Amino acid sequence: MSAPWLAARPLGPGAYAAFRRRAIFECCKWDPQVEDTATLAPFPLVVRWETWRELAALAEALASETLSAEAELVECPELHAELGLPRACRAALRRSTPPTIGVARLIRFDFHHTRDGWRISEANTDVPGGLNEASGIAELMAEHYAGVASVGDVATAYARALLDASDRGHVALVHATAYTDDHQVMAYLGRRLTALGGAASLVSPAQLRWQGRRAFLANSSEPVDVLARFYPAEWLPDLPRASQWERFFRDGATPMSNPATAVLTQSKRLPLVWDRLRTPMPTWRALLPETRHPRDVAWRDADEWVLKPALGRVGDGIGIRGVTTPKEWRRIARTVRVFPRWWIAQRRFEATPFATEGGAAYPCIGVYTIDGRAVGAYGRIAVKPLIDWRARDVSILVAGREQSSTNRYTA
Repeated sequence: MSAPWLAARPLGPGAYAAFRRRAIFECCKWDPQVEDTATLAPFPLVVRWETWRELAALAEALASETLSAEAELVECPELHAELGLPRACRAALRRSTPPTIGVARLIRFDFHHTRDGWRISEANTDVPGGLNEASGIAELMAEHYAGVASVGDVATAYARALLDASDRGHVALVHATAYTDDHQVMAYLGRRLTALGGAASLVSPAQLRWQGRRAFLANSSEPVDVLARFYPAEWLPDLPRASQWERFFRDGATPMSNPATAVLTQSKRLPLVWDRLRTPMPTWRALLPETRHPRDVAWRDADEWVLKPALGRVGDGIGIRGVTTPKEWRRIARTVRVFPRWWIAQRRFEATPFATEGGAAYPCIGVYTIDGRAVGAYGRIAVKPLIDWRARDVSILVAGREQSSTNRYTA
C-alpha cells in the first residue's frame, strides 16, 4: 500500500532558523533541542484532504467508543485491577460519591500507516500533550509552503471548549509546574484562553483547596470555574493528603478537563476487559493490534510482540526486539517477568516509512478530538519504528481538495 502523505522539501537554513525562533517566542516551544538533535523537523508531513477526513472520521468513532467505555468502567470497580491501575487510584474510584464532572473531553489517538492500512498504537485519553506543535507551530510551518494549511488549531478549539463550560471565564491550568515540557503546554494554552477573553491561572494541584466540593486557588475566596488538568492521574496519589486529590476522580463539583476517571481508558490493558463490557468497541478492535496479557503469549523468543507498560507515556519503557537496545530490552524483559500485570504484549505492525533527505523515517499522526469531534493533529517522526522522546515533532499539513493531485511542495 502506497504512503498516504506527500513529499515536501525541507526549509533552508535561514528559513528554519526563523521558524525555530518564532516557535520559541510565539508558541512557547522552550525545548527546541534534546541533546544534539533539534526537536522540530525542518519539513512538514503533508496529507491529502481525503486522508485527513478518513483519519478524522476514525478518531471520532474511537472517541465515541472510548467515552462510553469510560462511563461504564467507572461503575465496574471489579475490572480496575485488571487495567493495571495503582492501588490508590483504584481506592479513589471505588468511593460511593458521584464521578467528578467532565467537560471539554480532550483525547489524542496516535495513528500509524502500515501495509495493511491505518493502525493505532494507543489513545492518550488522560492528559494528551502536543498542543503547541499541533496549533501555532503547524501554522508557522504552513506559511513556508504553497497550497497547504494546518489541519486545525487544537489549542484554540480547546480553549473555546473550556470557556464554554465556564461561568465567569476563569480556568485553572493544573500541571506539574517544575517540568518545562509541561509548563510550556499550559503557558501556550493560557495565551489562547486570554486571547479569547478568558482568565487563566497556571497552578500545580497542590495549590488548589477544596471547599464544598468546589475548587479554589490558595488565598482566593472565589471558586475556579473550570479545571484543565495536565497532570497524569497516576501521579495524583503522590500529592499530600491535604490536597484532597481524590476529588479529581470523584466528588468534585468543579467541571474538569479531563476528570481523572480518564485513566480507565488511558491504560493500555483496556483491550483485556473489552469482552466484559456492554459497550461495543468495533473501531478499536479494527485499528488496535492484538493486545494480550504477557503471560499468555511467547514474547521472550519472538519478534512479533511489543512490550508496553500499562500506563507508559511518550514511548517510555516500550520494548521492541531489534529496535530497543539489547541492554534496555533485557531490563524491560526482566521487569515484565516479575510484574506482568502492569504490562501488555501488543502484536507488532510494520509501519510505512517516510522518505526524507536524511533517509527513511517513521511518522505518527496524533488526531485530537474534543467532545467527540476531530479538531486537529500532532505529528512526530523517528528514524526507527518507535516513537519515543527521541522522535522529532513534525507539522501535519493538509492539501486542499483542489491541490489533492499535486505530488510535490517546495519551500
